[in-house]
Amino acid sequence: MPELATILAGLADAFTLTNLLFVAAGVAAGQMVGAIPGIGPIMAMAIAIPFTFALDPLVAISFLVGINKGGLFGGAIPAVLINTHGTPDAAATTLDGYPLARSGKPVKAARMALYASVTGDTVSDIVLITLAAPLAGLALMMGPVEILALMVFAFSIIAGLIGDSLVKGLIAAVAGVLLATVGLDPEHGTPRFYFGYFELYDGASLVAVAIGMLAVAEIFRRIVAARRAGPQPAISLDGEAAAQKLRFSEYWACRAAMARGAAVGTILGAIPGVGSTAAAFMSYAATKKAGRGEGPAFGEGNLRGIAATESANSAVMGANLIPLLGIGIPGSIGAALLISAFKIHGIQPGPLLFRTQAQLIYGLFGAMLMANLMNLVIGQVSLRLWARVIRAPESVIFPSALLFCFVGVYLSTGGLFGVALMLIAAGVGYVMTAFGYPVIVFIIAFFLGNGFESALSQSLVILDGNPLGVMSHPVALGLLALAVVTVIWLGRGTRAERLASDGESD
Repeated sequence: MPELATILAGLADAFTLTNLLFVAAGVAAGQMVGAIPGIGPIMAMAIAIPFTFALDPLVAISFLVGINKGGLFGGAIPAVLINTHGTPDAAATTLDGYPLARSGKPVKAARMALYASVTGDTVSDIVLITLAAPLAGLALMMGPVEILALMVFAFSIIAGLIGDSLVKGLIAAVAGVLLATVGLDPEHGTPRFYFGYFELYDGASLVAVAIGMLAVAEIFRRIVAARRAGPQPAISLDGEAAAQKLRFSEYWACRAAMARGAAVGTILGAIPGVGSTAAAFMSYAATKKAGRGEGPAFGEGNLRGIAATESANSAVMGANLIPLLGIGIPGSIGAALLISAFKIHGIQPGPLLFRTQAQLIYGLFGAMLMANLMNLVIGQVSLRLWARVIRAPESVIFPSALLFCFVGVYLSTGGLFGVALMLIAAGVGYVMTAFGYPVIVFIIAFFLGNGFESALSQSLVILDGNPLGVMSHPVALGLLALAVVTVIWLGRGTRAERLASDGESD
C-alpha cells in the first residue's frame, strides 16, 4: 500500500485547474458522442488518444476517462428521446426510458438516467480504489508461470463471453497474439514478420490498429449499411414543468434498484469480457423480478427500470479497471485503450504501477471521482443541447470522424505508414465482424500479446521445457484447470443457445 504522502500528492495533482478543465472537456465530449447513435465513447477515445501525446500523462488519461464516463450517460439520451440507444450499454434503458418520455416526462426520464449513472459509477470507483492496490500486491507475488496461467484463464473468459461462438473467440485471441509477435523478439532481439518494412521493427502501432479496427471499421459499416426504417421521431424536452421534475423522494424510492445495479455492474465489470450491456440487462431483469413497487409497470415508464440499467452499465466502467491496474489485464475495450494511452506516455500498465507510479494512479482515482461530479453538473445543464445533437446528420458526423482518425494516426506514428496500417486494420476488422469474429477479443489479445510471450518464455526456462513441471505450481495449475472448465462450460452454453435459436427459426 503506498504511503499516505504519495496518495495525497496524487490527489493534489488531480485537483488542479488544468486537470479539472480537461476532465470537464472529456465528460462533455463523451456525453456528446454518446448522444450520437453510431459514434460512442469507445470510438471517441480511440480517435482522441493520439492527440493526448503532448499532454501530461495524468491529464491525458483523465481526459480519456472523462470521455468514457460522459459517454455512459450520453448513450441514454437518444434511448429516452428517440428509442435508439446511442451506445450498446443503453439498449436496456429504452425499455422504460422511451415510454416514460412518450407519456410527457422526457426530462424526468433523462434525469433519472443521469442520477443513476453517477450513483453506480461512484460506487464502482470506490470499490476500485479499495481493491486495486491489494490485488496488485497479490499479483506481484505471482511468478511467470502463474502469470502465464492467469493470462490463459483471462483469454478463455474473454473469448467465451464475447461473441456467439467460443471457437471464433479463441481464433480471434490467437490472431491477436500472433499480430503482437510482429517486430523484435523480446528474448533474442531478432526481427520477425516485418516483411522488409523497417517501420514494423518496434511492432505494429497500437494506436493505428486500435483506431482502424474500432473507429474506422465502424464508420465504414455505418456508411455502407443499408438504411432501414428510421428511428422514432424525437421527443421535445418542452412540456409542463411540474411533470418534468424529478423529486428526491422519487430518486430515493429507486435506491434498491440502483444498489442492485451498482452491485451487478461492479461484479460483472471486474470479470474480463462480460461488458456493460450484459450488466444492464441482468440488473433490469433482477429489478423486474424483485417487484415493480409504485408507478407504472416495467416496460411502461417505470423509473426503477431506468435506475437499474443506468446504474449497472455505469458501474462497469470503474470495475473494468480493477483487473487492469491490479493484474495488468484489461477488462473491456475501453480499458484496453487506456493501456495504449499509458504506453504512449512510456508507462507500462500492470501491478508494478502501484510501486513505480503510485502518485499517478491515485491522481487518476481523484480524476475519476472528479469526472463523476462533472458528469452530474454538465449533464444537468446540457440536456437540451444533447437533444439537438442527436439530430446531427450522418453526412457531417462520419466524414469528420474519419478526418480525425487520419490526422491522429499520422501524428502519432509520424508518417503515412501508420495511416496505411490503420486502413489495413480497418479492413480486417470489417471482415472479422462480417463473419462473426469478435474484434474486441482480437484487440485485447493484441494488447496482451507481448506480456503473454514474455511470460511464456520465462515459464519455459523455469520449467526447463517440461510442461509437467507446472504440477509444482499449484496456483498456476488451478488457473489452468479453471480455464479448461471455462472453455467447456461456455462452449456448451453457446452451443445450447445456437441450437435453441435454430429450433425457434424452424
